[in-house]
Amino acid sequence: MTKTGRYTRLAGMAGLAMLAMTAPAFAQEVEEEVFTLSGPETAYIFNTLLFLIGGFLVMWMAAGFAMLEAGLVRSKNVAMQCTKNIALFSIAGIMYYLVGYNLMYDGVDGGYFGSISLWGVDDSGGVGTDASGYASASDWFFQMVFVATAASIVSGTLAERIKLWPFLVFTVVLTGVIYPIQGAWQWGGGWLSEMGFSDFAGSTIVHSTGGWAALMGALILGPRLGKYVKGGGVNPMPGSSMPLATLGTFILWLGWFGFNGASQLALGTVDDANAVSTIFINTTIAAAAGVVAAMILTQLLYKKVDITMALNGALAGLVAITAEPLAPTLGWACIIGGIGGVIVVLTVPLLDKLHIDDVVGAIPVHLFAGIWGTMAVPLTNADTSFAVQATGVISIGIFVAVSSLVLWLALRFTIGIRCSEEEEMMGLDKAEIGVEAYPEFTTS
Repeated sequence: MTKTGRYTRLAGMAGLAMLAMTAPAFAQEVEEEVFTLSGPETAYIFNTLLFLIGGFLVMWMAAGFAMLEAGLVRSKNVAMQCTKNIALFSIAGIMYYLVGYNLMYDGVDGGYFGSISLWGVDDSGGVGTDASGYASASDWFFQMVFVATAASIVSGTLAERIKLWPFLVFTVVLTGVIYPIQGAWQWGGGWLSEMGFSDFAGSTIVHSTGGWAALMGALILGPRLGKYVKGGGVNPMPGSSMPLATLGTFILWLGWFGFNGASQLALGTVDDANAVSTIFINTTIAAAAGVVAAMILTQLLYKKVDITMALNGALAGLVAITAEPLAPTLGWACIIGGIGGVIVVLTVPLLDKLHIDDVVGAIPVHLFAGIWGTMAVPLTNADTSFAVQATGVISIGIFVAVSSLVLWLALRFTIGIRCSEEEEMMGLDKAEIGVEAYPEFTTS
């Protein structure tokens, strides 16, 4: 070994010795650092982060709804659906800022609604002394994207024959008044909350609300031209793109992890982290069961698998598990989601028999599966009862249905809600938007 090599070896050994002597002190410094990061401030950061991550995942669901609807309507109406979806999301945000948030959360105190006032962010109060703190702006953002989801449900049902501006007027009232009031009854600490009603992430508060509003709109608006023929027949009107519809479904599935997972409302403890993880796996297994159940049932009933039923089966499974995604075992989550998929397959033709034209199947997915999911909560959550759950489903259903019906009728008899027959045949891309999604070709 050369002299240089010996010096290098000795220097290395000395360095290791010094590291060994300082290791306990270094470890103590790391331990102290970890200890200082384990208090209320850290819980505040993680809770806020959960709201923000969940919020932007739910916001991404707006893209899912847009793509799902774009795929399930005919080519001549695709640009109209895209326009409605970006417009309703924007309106929901503004209305929730102007009146919705405070109406839903400010001073409800066991009553029916909060204050009618402008929401203003106030994060100046510090992090508190426990693990329940979070930035109020993150909470507003998370709650706002939920109300936009409810409005998106209405858009798909009424596609291909409703005028743009009457629909947007309805969206203003739905997101600013109707949704916040019924949401205050439970999530705002209102009378349903006091009674013990449970709807973890909104099978009824979000999805059935959108479903009831959509159903009332479909009844007043009427079916598309040529959808139902004399003698009770149904004229199929295939959508423009199954790849787009499938992409939209996968985007919605991804967004649902924020929808359900962040509804735990906290990530500041080990128990919260475990709860969010459980919610994630229950959410995805329910969606998977909805797909499989819908595929098997359509094969048995129609001798073929219907891709639109499979897609809506996934969404119905997601809607069904949303009311209680934490308490069920994986087996129960599979059953709850699977029944959601069955509900879609059975109720889509039921609506056709009643001549209720729901273009994308939103009423079976969001209303019927939402009711099922809410009523299924006592099966896995012993703190609830079927009577109380039914009270919540019925009361919210009556309020949303009646208020939506009144509003749809008012719009119909004032500014009108339906385009002309000529405009419907032409397609709303040309008639209402002036920009076609597929200018090279359109089909009826």
